[in-house]
Amino acid sequence: MEKPPGTGSSAAGPLPRPVHAGYALGSLATGAFGTVPGLLLLPYLTDTLGVAAGLAALLVLLPKAWDVLVNPVAGRISDRTRSRWGARRPYLLVAGLALAVLFASIFAAPFGNGPAAAAYVAFAFLATATAFAFFQVPYVAMPAELTDDYAERTRLMTWRIAVLALAILVSGAVAPLVVSAGGDGVAGHRWMGLFVAALIALGALGAFLGTRSAPTGTVGGSEPTLRAQLAVATANRPFRALLICFVVQSAGVATILAGVNYFAGQILRDDESGPTLLFVCFVGPALLVMPIWSRVGARLGKRTALVVASLILAAGALALVAASVLPTVAVYLVVALIGVGYAGQQVFALAMLPDCIAYDTARTGRRQAGVFTGLWTAGETLGLALGPGIYGLVLQLSGYVSSDTGTAATQSDGARLGVLLGFTVIPALLIAPPILLLRRYTLTPAVLADVTRDDRVDHGVVVGTKAVDCHEKGTMTP
Repeated sequence: MEKPPGTGSSAAGPLPRPVHAGYALGSLATGAFGTVPGLLLLPYLTDTLGVAAGLAALLVLLPKAWDVLVNPVAGRISDRTRSRWGARRPYLLVAGLALAVLFASIFAAPFGNGPAAAAYVAFAFLATATAFAFFQVPYVAMPAELTDDYAERTRLMTWRIAVLALAILVSGAVAPLVVSAGGDGVAGHRWMGLFVAALIALGALGAFLGTRSAPTGTVGGSEPTLRAQLAVATANRPFRALLICFVVQSAGVATILAGVNYFAGQILRDDESGPTLLFVCFVGPALLVMPIWSRVGARLGKRTALVVASLILAAGALALVAASVLPTVAVYLVVALIGVGYAGQQVFALAMLPDCIAYDTARTGRRQAGVFTGLWTAGETLGLALGPGIYGLVLQLSGYVSSDTGTAATQSDGARLGVLLGFTVIPALLIAPPILLLRRYTLTPAVLADVTRDDRVDHGVVVGTKAVDCHEKGTMTP
């Protein structure tokens, strides 16, 4: 019998492999959109459309910063959706396909070069970011409803991050090749936009169809207003600590992505194959070490594993300060080390998010995963937007010269130093220090089990009230 719209039950044990694979396919869409604008949009503006680096940084930042406002709204709307496909899946289809079409429009360049072209890119990017919010928020909310099993969430995220790494590899490594094969300049970027749009559409359709037999979870009562829901989410201390850490780290990762083309051309002196090789070295090892990270998480716990992965990621970025004097092979090996750290940083942060949602559900008696993932994806989007913005500002301050020829202009030593520092030192400073916040994250399987059994948990949390303290051993008060 078909479940009533918007209802169902989360699985208590392992999910079927087709559900793992189907859900993971959605990362083709999130990975492509999260990678390509951060990788190519800033160089497209500065070296093809001739936009000054500072203005280009602003154009990249503002549309994604808009998502900080849109994502919580998208989460609330998906929480309240009732359909025969569940609360989340309709958005995978509709918003996912809209995302594909709008992404291609970013690089359509109907106005050529100049101020009109810059304004068009900003508007198209804004519309695309809005569609992405309505795809990403329901998509990220689904794991908390697909399974109640603590370890199963890690397995589900392992599948997802493996596909995410593949999406980053394909989109990040192939997209520059498509630009070159298409003749560089505006024409090459148009072909690249179509290629990435096809990848996004494939991911959206795959996730929608692949999760059709998955449990949808029970949609429970939520706070009556968005403000009340946000107050409950921000009162969740483990979630708050994890969110701030992940947002700042995302800015660091996005700064690295924004600098790939500049680093390859100005430091490695290889603007043809350099970006592709950097991406292969960055993402390729991630595909290989994912099973290892899963075992590390099982042995050390998710929080400790996240700290270890973050330190590897930051140390690798800092080591690249010496890139100009290192053999090229050594540079690519260090980039591979960064990829190992990045894989772990992503998988454990995303595996800890459903635990925060489950903790809140047990604490309040209300299932409102969309609000939590709305805040999460808003923060992640802000971090991914800040990265190119930070990198563009560094280029502007270091005297980087823009070009409208499709080829980077000759740069001064100061500009090349800015390219290097923006790719190495700044990301390291954004990735390592936030792990100190994780001292406030103490969710473990025992804590989650205890708070679920505790019948004294306050199930009436609203704005202006506090949860009743949980005094039993292992429980927490946010």
